[in-house]
Amino acid sequence: MTQTLRVTLGQHSRGGVHGVNQDFHGAMLPHEPLRSRKGIAVALADGIGSSPVSQEASAAAVRSFLEDYYATSDAWSVRRSAQRVLGATNAWLHAQTMRSHARFDKDRGYVCTFSALVVKGREVHVLHVGDARIYRLQGTAWEQITEDHRVHLSSVESYLGRALGTGPHIEIDYRCLEAEAGDLYLLATDGAYTHLDAASAHSAVQQFPDDLDAAAQALVDMAQARGSEDDITVQLLRIDGLPQAQPLLGLRQELALPPVLTERMSFEGFRVVRELHVSDRSHVHLAVDEQTGQPLVLKLPSVALRDDTAYLERFVLEEWVAQRLHNPHVLRPYATQRPRTHLYVAMEYIEGQTLARWMMDHPAPDLDSVRSLAAQIAKGLQAFHSKEMLHQDLRPENIMIDRSGTAKIIDFGATHVAGLTEGLTDPHQPPAIEGTLQYTAPEYFTGQGSSARSDLFSLAVLVYQMLTGQLPYGLQVTRLRSPADTRKLRYVPLRHLRPDLPDWLDVVLQKALHPDPAKRQEAVSEFMHDLHFPSHGLQHRRAVPLIERNPVVFWQTTTAVLALAVLWLTARLVLAA
Repeated sequence: MTQTLRVTLGQHSRGGVHGVNQDFHGAMLPHEPLRSRKGIAVALADGIGSSPVSQEASAAAVRSFLEDYYATSDAWSVRRSAQRVLGATNAWLHAQTMRSHARFDKDRGYVCTFSALVVKGREVHVLHVGDARIYRLQGTAWEQITEDHRVHLSSVESYLGRALGTGPHIEIDYRCLEAEAGDLYLLATDGAYTHLDAASAHSAVQQFPDDLDAAAQALVDMAQARGSEDDITVQLLRIDGLPQAQPLLGLRQELALPPVLTERMSFEGFRVVRELHVSDRSHVHLAVDEQTGQPLVLKLPSVALRDDTAYLERFVLEEWVAQRLHNPHVLRPYATQRPRTHLYVAMEYIEGQTLARWMMDHPAPDLDSVRSLAAQIAKGLQAFHSKEMLHQDLRPENIMIDRSGTAKIIDFGATHVAGLTEGLTDPHQPPAIEGTLQYTAPEYFTGQGSSARSDLFSLAVLVYQMLTGQLPYGLQVTRLRSPADTRKLRYVPLRHLRPDLPDWLDVVLQKALHPDPAKRQEAVSEFMHDLHFPSHGLQHRRAVPLIERNPVVFWQTTTAVLALAVLWLTARLVLAA
């Protein structure tokens, strides 16, 4: 049985001598599967003393974070989910201030500090703005893992430089730490930590090892006894157990492996029509829903890989991904409410052809036709990227074109989902090469991190191949092993193969196909804009000299010319003698 994330939590808060407690704290410890998919969250906010409504800001910040974070897409990473929620909370707090009398004096508005921990998988994510603090306790020492956003004017005078609600936009500090069983984290407002130290925290936990609520109360008592007159809040979170480091934890249900399907066979309420495709990765069949008569595609795991757990997890991923993407250029899952007993994937049936077949039928297509298809594929990719997903296997066989000319991305078995793999894979390991080698970006081969620009590279390869029928680097990319190897790559200029195409197109494609992802277009949308609306400078750029376009040919030509000149001079000398 797979071990799950286990923690122990303790909390205590007490108002100061000024009356209303402007601190607010909370936590969410959800059950499975939400615990694996979104993690455990602990949050703390501290209002500013000059504001009569600051306690409302603190409460709103913590409550909205703990509620809205768990409502974000489980395909998103913790960082993206948390920062989206906090950005919206900050905007709401600032709007409340601007609608109140405090718009003339922001120190009396809806403002608070905010600090949070999200423990997901085998990682601890830290979100922070303001001057509350988060410490990590290890033995008798503690390490402050947040930075105070306080501006010091002198040794006695300072002010809060950053907090929620101070402006329409906010910068949130973010850190990701590797979790270890036994780690203890302490969150505290300034009313607590200014009167406590590592020895105090260690003593309280030693005194109440099985009751962290009591330990937190003991620390609040200690801070108050040492002279704290401010609001005091302490939260303690101990990591007791971590899940096993394996990808896509919890996606696969306890489903039986399906039988081998044959024509006219009835299976899970579907009638099999015929076999569409069989490979060493999967078996694909055309089927009809026996209730509605609607055609669909059934995809079953390969017989040869049914004992491979990692493969089966990725097989289930395909339908999971499709259910979270709603785009006309991405294959849709087939919707049915019937319970299932076998492991399979049901998807919509597209009557048409693959991009590979289209390229065979159109060996030298015009630029507008290629741009039209590329724009559709790009829209599908953008749907993946908006959910923090990378397709990772964009190739001609994974693009379907229906009878109306609509292109759709299919086959999501290689998709990387940030929200699923986060905290459950080794961050020191290079990204796995899940896709087809000749369409895969160089950074996968050299051990660098993958990104949306990796999918952009694959899209640019498709555009180049649609126009020329060839690959921009041939098979050179598949032989890369280190970043230094990328300097050996030689891009074949588009106009060497299609002199009828404009000069500027080579510049756009060569940028998108650059071995260094940082030197490509920033996003798929920028690449498509360049393809459709080249800048004035690109349309009227100078002709590139041969030495820049192809230095090998330049020097070969130069050598040949010099050799001929030497022969001519030698002949003249012989004749003169």
